[in-house]
Amino acid sequence: MEESHKKMDKESGNPENWREAKSIYDFSARSLDGENVSLKKYKDCVCIIVNIAFHCGYMKNHIEELKELYEKFSESKGLRILAFPCNQFANQMPENNDEIKDWIDREKIKFDVFEKIDVNGSEGHPLWKYLKHEQGGLIGDFIKWNFTKFIVDKNGKPVERHGPNTSPKELEKSLENYW
Repeated sequence: MEESHKKMDKESGNPENWREAKSIYDFSARSLDGENVSLKKYKDCVCIIVNIAFHCGYMKNHIEELKELYEKFSESKGLRILAFPCNQFANQMPENNDEIKDWIDREKIKFDVFEKIDVNGSEGHPLWKYLKHEQGGLIGDFIKWNFTKFIVDKNGKPVERHGPNTSPKELEKSLENYW
């Protein structure tokens, strides 16, 4: 078996230096149950990666549209949605993992929702540092608000970044470029 040249953080399963990553497949994220999930499980899938917050004004419409996209394309095209709760913007996501799990059940969410993370700053999740580096924003590489969406192609490469004002439904045309 080939050994990776990258040094990995044993606890998180993420590269010690996110800049050495070649794709999202080099990362892991914690499930709401605290288990490390290798993003290699999304190999050969087109993904939307999004930061969410329950008390954000975009929440209702964006979640409904993400659910619609997932229902429409998860089986037929292999679309995967990875949602990351984040409380870095106006305290709009104070819920804990158990409360998030309850919400998933109530809302009948079928796509993957991970443990709450930071998307900016020194404590930012390495995956999000990588995403921002690969698809920088107009003003800078930081995430400006909730519901920033990244489209990732079947090779695990971030290919598009969309701000909160872009509804998930508007991503459908872009997604067609990556099936």
